Amino acid sequence: MGQVTLILGRERRRHWSAEDRARILAAISAPGAVVAEVARREDICTSLVYKWRRQTRRAAKGVEFAPVVIEPAPPARQGSASEPRDIERSDAAGVITVEMTEVCVRIGAGASAALVSATLKALRS
Repeated sequence: MGQVTLILGRERRRHWSAEDRARILAAISAPGAVVAEVARREDICTSLVYKWRRQTRRAAKGVEFAPVVIEPAPPARQGSASEPRDIERSDAAGVITVEMTEVCVRIGAGASAALVSATLKALRS
């Protein structure tokens, strides 16, 4: 039969110390670790473990804003039929530019929402 924890008094929730949280988060970070197994062993809800991990990642990363500049595309060149045409620039109404410390990404305004989303998610990682 399983173990039952009885919490008495006014407070009905358990409080986890910073050391306990760190120990549990280290256990789920181990190679081959399964969050559900660690949570079961520690007698804690898996959603709480995921919440702690999310909070820890946010605190470690910090929140930063990157400047975003939307520039209009230069007008299409009028040239001969034999001259190559800059399709990416001429068909776009504007360009989305994301500048970070080490990276500058320019996305044509004609790009699909899925491509823009995937690009921004990749930059966030």
